Amino acid sequence: MREQRAGSWPITDDLPAQREQVHRHAARAGLRGQRLDDLVLAFSEAASNVLEHAHGRGSVTVWHSLTDVVVEVTDHLGRLSPGHRPRPPLHARSGYGLWLMGRLCDELVIAQGVGRSSVRLRMRTGDDADLRR
Repeated sequence: MREQRAGSWPITDDLPAQREQVHRHAARAGLRGQRLDDLVLAFSEAASNVLEHAHGRGSVTVWHSLTDVVVEVTDHLGRLSPGHRPRPPLHARSGYGLWLMGRLCDELVIAQGVGRSSVRLRMRTGDDADLRR
């Protein structure tokens, strides 16, 4: 299964344009309907986190294989770690973004390296993709 890199660009505060780019790339890779909308929403949450918590310093990369679409959002501050995933308390005013991304996508992987953190969002394409829930 050969991966095809569809695009890479810096995160900006023009989230509508960036959501459209992710939508376009994921649709070309075969993602459709609610699953496509879920991936775009998850991406929007990840990009918003970069704007809010990493001072806008980050990037997005989209690629796909025959079975999956992957969107990776990287921040260039590096504060996010895999331990940031628990569901916040119901009375919390914020903090639901990572939890939501995990609920919307087939896979959410959080990685931290020196001076960078990344959120990888993966969605399966194809006829059996909706069996995830």
